[in-house]
Amino acid sequence: MRGLSGVSDISYDTVVARSEFEHSARNAAIAWLMKSFWHFHHDVTTVLQNYFHYCALKMSCVELARTFVFLANQGKAIHIDEPVVTPMQARQINALMATSGMYQNAGEFAWRVGLPAKSGVGGGIVAIVPHEMAIAVWSPELDDAGNSLAGIAVLEQLTKQLGRSVY
Repeated sequence: MRGLSGVSDISYDTVVARSEFEHSARNAAIAWLMKSFWHFHHDVTTVLQNYFHYCALKMSCVELARTFVFLANQGKAIHIDEPVVTPMQARQINALMATSGMYQNAGEFAWRVGLPAKSGVGGGIVAIVPHEMAIAVWSPELDDAGNSLAGIAVLEQLTKQLGRSVY
């Protein structure tokens, strides 16, 4: 994340990471189910611990957008010479974000905003305009699905004003 964002002092919030771990039953169940079908090739506990720390990263909106711009740029990051992922992998990640990045509200978000996006437990949302940019917003009040209420409203207005949508 430090390399992708170009910021060397990114850290994570231990309280948030611990909270994610304490509420990890669903994520752990999914990971173990995947492992039972041979679709999970690493130690489940280690992967979950890493995931919870990624959920707890402390970043500004600018840092978050810079970090994820590779998804708008066919896998190429701003601060790294080598591609982060292939163009096909970037497309696949964007598709996953569009279908599940906003949890059970992914469909409504797709209709209202029209961009692949991923929300975070701290109220951040990163949205991708393929071939153009990554947009990050943050506001702490969350809806029932755990997505930033104000963040969604801002992204909806922004995409309408810019005339951007993948649909």
